[in-house]
Amino acid sequence: MSESNKYYLIKQRAVPEVLRKVLEAKRLLESGAVATIQEATEKVGLSRSSFYKYKDDIFPFHENVKGQTVTFVLQMDDRPGKLSNLLKFIAGYDANILTIHQTIPINGVASLTLSVQMPAEGDISEMINELHATDGVHYAKILSRE
Repeated sequence: MSESNKYYLIKQRAVPEVLRKVLEAKRLLESGAVATIQEATEKVGLSRSSFYKYKDDIFPFHENVKGQTVTFVLQMDDRPGKLSNLLKFIAGYDANILTIHQTIPINGVASLTLSVQMPAEGDISEMINELHATDGVHYAKILSRE
């Protein structure tokens, strides 16, 4: 794979400010809050040349996973009902569960690998943030996506 076709998944805090401003300008344009690129770049404090330089290189993560398979790795409490609650949570996002693999619990904590088919309108960023806040979940990460 050539350098120009490689993709990386990084957390928002690691994204340079200029790229975050490009994303915000694109969001303003898509939402109809502004009519022109000039208005969008002025509103977010970005030069038009920076916008044009990076506009095709950065996208919100949820836009890239629409209708795709995402594999999560989780560590969660091994208590009655916790796995069932997790499955209900995923169903709440209209995601289709493809595979579940759970290890034998050690010290009351089980590791899971979970593959789900995300719906076209699914927001993976919101989903992973809510997973982190779910009672009984100690760890949740995106392992891969296809």
